[in-house]
Amino acid sequence: MQLPDPEELFEVLAKKIHAAKIPDIALVGIHTGGVWLAQRLHQRLGIEHPLGMLDVSFYRDDFDKRGLRAHVKPSAIPFDVEKVNILLVDDVLYTGRTIRAAINELFDYGRPGCIHLAALIDRGGRQLPIAPQYVGTELKIPDEKMLELRQDADGKLSLKIYDKNFDE
Repeated sequence: MQLPDPEELFEVLAKKIHAAKIPDIALVGIHTGGVWLAQRLHQRLGIEHPLGMLDVSFYRDDFDKRGLRAHVKPSAIPFDVEKVNILLVDDVLYTGRTIRAAINELFDYGRPGCIHLAALIDRGGRQLPIAPQYVGTELKIPDEKMLELRQDADGKLSLKIYDKNFDE
């Protein structure tokens, strides 16, 4: 399967968000790929609020089955969430469960004015009624496959597809 260039998808996503002119916006990236994208968007769009980051590991509804990932990162929201327009950023949107967990965690910090969702790739397969307002592209991936955003030492993004049954 030929995968799109994530650098080009980022440009598409950044243009869509810029065109929306969301007032008083704060960016919050979901670890790990969503944080990489949010960092770039934060700089590109000149966002005034500091960048927020979430690791939703403890908020997932399958935590008891999956356990704790080896690379849990701390969540940090270095601004007052109350009444702020949040742009939640994730790399690959699939079932919607990660987004649900992120929204639950965000509300632990306060009540945002609204939450918008941006994803580099929407692969469909939703199990919850969650839809992004801004997306780089839609891409159909078989359910037995995983799509992963990667970042090299120079910050260049790439995509990898692999079977769910195999760990790397």
